[in-house]
Amino acid sequence: MLNIQEEFDEHERKGTWRMEFQKINIESHQYDYSTTEAKKEVNKPYNRYRDVSPYNHTRIVLCNGTSDYINASLVTEKRANRRYILTQGPLPTTIGHFWQMVWEQKSKAVIMLNNIIEKGTRKCAEYYPVSPGSLQTIECEHTDLQVSILREDEHSFYTVRTLELKNRKTNESNEVLHLHYTKWPDFGVPKSPEAFLKFLHHVRQTGSLAEDVGPPVIHCSAGIGRSGTFCLVDTCLVLIEKAGHLDGVSVEEILLDMRRCRMGLIQTHDQLRFSYLAILAGARAILDGRGLVSLAREEGEEEAPPPLPRKLKRPHSPEEQDGSDVKTARQDDTNDVKSHDHDGNPSTSEMELRRRRREEKKRSLQEKVSEIRRAREPVGIPDKTSPPLPNCKLDQHPDP
Repeated sequence: MLNIQEEFDEHERKGTWRMEFQKINIESHQYDYSTTEAKKEVNKPYNRYRDVSPYNHTRIVLCNGTSDYINASLVTEKRANRRYILTQGPLPTTIGHFWQMVWEQKSKAVIMLNNIIEKGTRKCAEYYPVSPGSLQTIECEHTDLQVSILREDEHSFYTVRTLELKNRKTNESNEVLHLHYTKWPDFGVPKSPEAFLKFLHHVRQTGSLAEDVGPPVIHCSAGIGRSGTFCLVDTCLVLIEKAGHLDGVSVEEILLDMRRCRMGLIQTHDQLRFSYLAILAGARAILDGRGLVSLAREEGEEEAPPPLPRKLKRPHSPEEQDGSDVKTARQDDTNDVKSHDHDGNPSTSEMELRRRRREEKKRSLQEKVSEIRRAREPVGIPDKTSPPLPNCKLDQHPDP
């Protein structure tokens, strides 16, 4: 069995990255896992893409509301003691679902790997507040949750925000880190393995990936390409550090295991190749005793990460309400769109990519029109054309 370095060298020499990617696709397509919950008519409006659905057996289940559905999956790797929640970029109609999931799962961090707008196309709703000085707050309709921003720290290619997620009914609140990688193109790869590893090191230093806290919520646009790359690299580096060598850690096997939890993880052969590059760069630093922190310093002076968000707190009085500028997360009508091709066929992938871009431009226009309409409406009046979001005290129930 070849080790990771030998596999990488062989694919480079033979130019077989596309073939290896297609081999993984063919094998994972044989998985016979049900996605019936995602396909229900009532849940279809909550899916950003028609062909990216959570499996029934790993989907995150919301509770005690009008809907228990969100397009999100729990991805686990027992050997590395890692748990991740991978999800799509929130739609305007799922902002409440998203933050309920974060609250319910006791997640300490949200890891965002896309930008709101990419190449003129909206990839994600603006689900988090910006501009700490403005005291802006997002109040999720039909839930008791509101989100405000406490501080923001900008780095060269990522931004770290500290958010407060508050239950207005109980006055309980949690701080949640929002770690936003801003330089990762859709279907593409980061500028360099070292830049990505600096970000991964920062995420690890916050403690948000530890097994004694809730799983981090990780998303890009569909929650499979960039998100899958992040999880694959992190997991492989954990296993390499445990083993103390490259032997016995199979990138292909780990990726196939992860695809049993969420379909289509890693979307292109370029993302697969980049995963190997990042794993090897990180492994060299780990095995020679320098650690990922050394790669972070090579990219610039190391900055101390923010502390792990504090645990649940209760204000002294229920009157602890500020007069902040409230931005309501309104519900917009959305349509399903065609998205990702998983068969690895170059011509089919190009056709699907062009189709997806057309559909995304259409969706982006629809969302912009909806934003204009919302701006003309009184704040706080719910959109009665959309079903209400769930309102629950959060406690995940395993999916049968």
